Amino acid sequence: MENITPIKTQEREIFMDALRGFAILGIFIANLGGFSHFDDDAQVVSPWVVKGADDVMSFLHHMLIEGKFYSIFSLLFGWGIALQIKRGLANGVDALPTIKRRLLFMMLFGALHLLIWSGDIVFFYALLGFILLPLRKLSNKTLLITGAILILSPILLYWLKMTFPVLNLPAQMTYQAGVELEEKFLGINSEASYNDFLQNGSWFDHLIGNISGFFYRYGYLFFVSRIPKVLGMFLIGYVLGRSDFYKNLAQNKKTVYWIIALGLLIGLPANYQMAQYMSAPGGAYFGLKINGWYQTIFYAIGVVPLSLAYVGILMLSFHTKIGHKLLLLISPVGKMAFSNYFMHSLIGNFVFLGAGLGYMGQVGPFYYTIFAILVFVFQIILSTVWLKYFHYGPIEWFWRSLTYKKRQVFRVNSNSV
Repeated sequence: MENITPIKTQEREIFMDALRGFAILGIFIANLGGFSHFDDDAQVVSPWVVKGADDVMSFLHHMLIEGKFYSIFSLLFGWGIALQIKRGLANGVDALPTIKRRLLFMMLFGALHLLIWSGDIVFFYALLGFILLPLRKLSNKTLLITGAILILSPILLYWLKMTFPVLNLPAQMTYQAGVELEEKFLGINSEASYNDFLQNGSWFDHLIGNISGFFYRYGYLFFVSRIPKVLGMFLIGYVLGRSDFYKNLAQNKKTVYWIIALGLLIGLPANYQMAQYMSAPGGAYFGLKINGWYQTIFYAIGVVPLSLAYVGILMLSFHTKIGHKLLLLISPVGKMAFSNYFMHSLIGNFVFLGAGLGYMGQVGPFYYTIFAILVFVFQIILSTVWLKYFHYGPIEWFWRSLTYKKRQVFRVNSNSV
């Protein structure tokens, strides 16, 4: 490991972009389970389904990907908010009005994205961002303790829902609203009619379907207690940014080593056990069974430590010659993360839905993981070329222009849009 000197602002931004690009890849792999509509129990004959390899890859997804990459993205969200506030204070400006405007337009873009992909996280993050802002006044110690409690809280929440089923009503009511809207707008009232819709529906049908998909999505988010998980990571990320932890990495290197060591020692065995429960047949988790509670326990104690270990490894790797080159390579994807995230939805829909290429249910985890990596390589090339000519990705430019109420300079070496 090379000697680490105080981190300059530009280097910090490049590292955050690289980490964001890394997270985007993991999120896409995780989301392809939804885009592909692959069902392991279905007897599908396809050259893109390889039973043994798919089982192994699915297990590795549960163990090494499930929850880890949206956790990193959540960490970056809180980190970014902290830096915006610090930058405002340094310039003698109250950054809160701008941040609130930024979150409002983030919600708008998230709402539009929900019409393309009901698994969107942008709208959800913007909503929780408004909860983060008043909590920023708490001390770093209080924020870290609160974050840890929130991350562990699904253990108690799941047990309470097991014991008092009435507590699951918000999730059930939201999900039921999706069922009723789907039947009203599209006539879907069974699994067979839903599969027929996926295979034969037009793009406009899918747009309408994603309105009901919003309710399915938020019913799911309520059920899995995603709110405390994400908000907890927001708080940890906020402390990371406010304390200049990464900027002072030289002084904090020992702490990073501890984070990596504990993250691997706790995270790997916990996530292995979680993957065992997630791979088992029977639907114990969504049936509020005891094995679902065990799965929740291992998720709560394993996902965040392993996520933080990933971050720590990349922090230190960024200061090696090889690591710096590799992370520099993927940083353009992270700088255009919003645009690339939208692109994932367009690609996923086009490849798998019947209105597009129609590969729904025909590609297993092994091959759709390879597909995700190929798409990511394409995005590295596209983003790198794009940023030679433009300062921002297209969606980032719109978002920034709306946030600052002024059309931002878009082209490189240009004073006007």
